[in-house]
Parts: sequence; C-alpha cells; structure tokens
Amino acid sequence: MVGAGADLEPGTLLAAYRNGQFPMPDDDHLLWFSPLRRGVLPLDGVRVSRSLRRARRDFEIRVDTAFAEVVAGCADPTRSGAWIDDRVAEAYGCLHDLGWAHSVEAWQGDELVGGLYGVAIGGLFAGESMFHRVRDASKVALVGLVELLAADAEDLPAHRLLDVQWQTPHLASLGVVEVDRTEYLTRLEHALTLPLPSAFDH
Repeated sequence: MVGAGADLEPGTLLAAYRNGQFPMPDDDHLLWFSPLRRGVLPLDGVRVSRSLRRARRDFEIRVDTAFAEVVAGCADPTRSGAWIDDRVAEAYGCLHDLGWAHSVEAWQGDELVGGLYGVAIGGLFAGESMFHRVRDASKVALVGLVELLAADAEDLPAHRLLDVQWQTPHLASLGVVEVDRTEYLTRLEHALTLPLPSAFDH
C-alpha cells in the first residue's frame, strides 16, 4: 500500500495507473497499491490447455457490449473476496463512458456468461477483475484479451503490458508471472507511449 484517501474521479484514476498504482476500497477508506511484486501476463506467454482450447469454441468474445453487466458480475457479493462496491462500479462506469475502461465478454448465444474489465491507456491494459457463470468463461475472456492486444501490430505486442496486479495460483496456471516494481515501472513507462490497441480505439 502506498497511499490512502483521495477520490475516484477520472483524472485521479488515470494519473494513478500512469504511475503504477491502483485503488481498492476498504470499508470507508480508499487505499492505493503499487505491489513490490507485480503480476503481469506476457502476451507471448499465455498458457492455453487442451481443454481450454476446446472450450473456446463454445463462446463468442465481444468487446464493450455489456460493460455495466460485467462489472456487476465481478461485484457479486456472494463471490469470495468480493471488493467492488457502488463507488468503484460508478467510477469505472464513468471511465468507460469516457473511453478509458473496457470489458471483454464471453457470451453463449444471448447470455453473458463471463468476462473481465480494466483500463486501457496506450499500450497498457490494467485488468481489474473477472467473473464467470459458466466454467472456463473468464479464462476464455482473458485469452481473448491477449489476442486483442496482440492482433494489430507485429512489433508492438511484446511491449504492450497486461497488468493483473497480483499473481495468484489460478492466474499463474494461465501464464501470469511476477516482476519487481522497478521493472514494472520501466515497462509501464514504455507501454504508455504506444498506440491504443485497435479493439479499444472507438
């Protein structure tokens, strides 16, 4: 933790991400984090198991068609460790309206069954949370995000930065690694100079 207080206004949030920080509420307080060991997913290092490869055929990936519903799914209070409150949902909804926050969604027919959301600034995508209602739906959304970040340029994807905040055993199984804060901030500085992926440039 590197700070407490402030607000969730768009300018505050964007400045925080540009400086390697992200917010999390704690009861009535707002805390800001910049982990000593940061979880990142190398775009060329995502692990797609045979079963996940098969599962991908059961889903359609869409972008920004149900942002509020994705945030609501991530905020479900019945989930273990749920931390997204109304303040956070409203703040990221505002960022979405302004074109900074995006959702990557897994659909089956007309049903949203999983997805993730985060903030895109240049070549940075800062993932905030993901959820699933059908097995593998959130994993498929994450793989879809990687493909979107890597799709539109041969030389850029290696320098784009997919930040997932912390490495967990679940995320490690998908290829997430840890980098120290100094390395993360160096990579962040470069990523911010890159163009926005075309999937989010709308």
